[in-house]
Amino acid sequence: MIEGRALVELVIASVAIILIPGPSVMFVIARAVAWGRVTAVLTALGNALGMLLLSIFIAVGLGPLLQRSELLLVIVQVLGGLYLIHLGIDAYRNRQAHADDMVKIEEIKPNGFQILRQGFTVGALNPKALVFFSAVFPQFVDSTAGSITFQLLMFGVIFAILSFLLDGMWGVLVGSSRDWFVTSKNRLVVLRMIGAFVMMALGIGVIVPVVFSYLT
Repeated sequence: MIEGRALVELVIASVAIILIPGPSVMFVIARAVAWGRVTAVLTALGNALGMLLLSIFIAVGLGPLLQRSELLLVIVQVLGGLYLIHLGIDAYRNRQAHADDMVKIEEIKPNGFQILRQGFTVGALNPKALVFFSAVFPQFVDSTAGSITFQLLMFGVIFAILSFLLDGMWGVLVGSSRDWFVTSKNRLVVLRMIGAFVMMALGIGVIVPVVFSYLT
């Protein structure tokens, strides 16, 4: 079982990556702008379920491999950190285009099932979550505490719950102030820029300690 301090650190890291305006957050915000709070919260729920499924695939596929190879663990973390930096650079370069896409209102509002399904798809295919599960989760694994696969599964459940709560919070806040967001795309651009810099910082934060620890 993961110890208390490591659990707190895992929650802090998860909150940081979830709050970054990446694909899932931007999708929830877009739905909140278009159709309000209820649609945004349902989208967040579908998104969380999609990421939970993604975390299960990562745990089952990656866990046994990481159990056997310390070098593989280092490689996965470094590649994940590099990809986070790449995502941050891409988010910064395309910040204006992303903001433009978010304020486009779809003509036909989807029903509840469609909202959940669409949110689920975005969550299951979220590259940010994929990288986080693959590169960051392993840092909190305790190889002396039993099955790595089980630990990764537990991390995924924690992440999914936090994702629903925090993405839902974004949806409620934006849904309650739709006009404020729609009237100024610059606010959305600023959100995207902040997310870009945080993603790059997280990527560097993943790579540097891992490489330093391995080399020493």
